[in-house]
Amino acid sequence: MKYSAIDLHSNNNVVVVTDETDRVLVEKRLPNELDRVMELLAPHRDDLAGVVVESTYNWYWLVDGLMAAGYCVKLANTGAIKQYDGLKHSGDEADARHLAHMLRLGILRTGYICPPAERALRDLARRRLQLVRSRTSHILSVENQLTRQTGKHLRSNDVKRLTSVAVADLGLPDDVARGMAANVAVIQTLNQEIDKLEARLLEEVKKTPGGVLLNSIPGIGKVLATVIVLEIGTIGRFADVGDFASYARCVDSARMSNGKKKGQGNTKNGNKYLSWAFVEAAHFAMRFSPEAKRFYAKKYAKTNGAVATKALAHKLARACYHMLKTGQPFDVKRCFAG
Repeated sequence: MKYSAIDLHSNNNVVVVTDETDRVLVEKRLPNELDRVMELLAPHRDDLAGVVVESTYNWYWLVDGLMAAGYCVKLANTGAIKQYDGLKHSGDEADARHLAHMLRLGILRTGYICPPAERALRDLARRRLQLVRSRTSHILSVENQLTRQTGKHLRSNDVKRLTSVAVADLGLPDDVARGMAANVAVIQTLNQEIDKLEARLLEEVKKTPGGVLLNSIPGIGKVLATVIVLEIGTIGRFADVGDFASYARCVDSARMSNGKKKGQGNTKNGNKYLSWAFVEAAHFAMRFSPEAKRFYAKKYAKTNGAVATKALAHKLARACYHMLKTGQPFDVKRCFAG
């Protein structure tokens, strides 16, 4: 058997093919052109056990192209792979050889390859989050300017509804009003684009039983349910609830030695979007669920706000896993039992 790995960069990639003794058969740097990569791999195609592609920000075109051509593709989880620190020499070629070596040994840590159609919708939800965060920065700018100039405070929802006429009526100095009006114009544009994306997302996700099911959890509305369902993909890819909670970054990361904590492990291993969604759900759950509020207060009394919020997020993540596995609605007593 032969093993291939591709160390991918923004404008080029290094392709390596090795044999069962890790002897390098092919090693070449190529431009990011699918035809060139396929041409290099073609003579070895029938003997390849698999092709490992490094999980970088731009892997879609390469992985989709190779899979469409019938190659067995593995997406390397670079966050979970670390080479020996004592290596004297390293580089792109060495990185590619290391990935091929792990594939041969069967110890390669891989990431999830979301199907292209589902991936497009998931990425649309991520673009929505990007716009929401941008809108928040403009809202905070308006709030800060108003408080600085007048000592008054506007709620975020009121800022979202501001117009250029309303800004002019505030009686602010001309240049201050001009700057605030610019923020308000951007907020209005973002409102429209966010509404469009939400309409598209909800149109698709409401067709899935998982999205409707997660709405039964206090604190998880249609938008959060959308994010969670799209980021999870298929719940069956998680062996148990512990794996899912870890993937959602709801599990504590610690490096232990002789019973003592010596530092943290890989805190970035997992899905940052799921992590955000469950923390948001925890904040909302405290408003709408007395049981969630009591759980948070109990944890807060022993630790602090951040740890208590994360503990509540962990509870909700576990509940989501079991609900999607069984198809049963949320049971508040079971979630917060004990």
